[in-house]
Amino acid sequence: MAQAIITDSKLRLVFETGLNGQGKPVHKSKTYSGVKQSATADQLFTVGQAISGLSSYPLTEINRNDSFDILG
Repeated sequence: MAQAIITDSKLRLVFETGLNGQGKPVHKSKTYSGVKQSATADQLFTVGQAISGLSSYPLTEINRNDSFDILG
């Protein structure tokens, strides 16, 4: 049976930085690597909110991106 072993975890924050010529929102993101693999969703949400407080742009998304090695 194959196993998925987590190898890396990143936190991605997406900010709305303005509007384009058609009036649609423009988004920019910042990714933070080295996130503890054991971090919970609540912990990452709290960190994301704290970091976004340092930005002049509104936070629109908080994402966790995990990478896995699949072993057979």
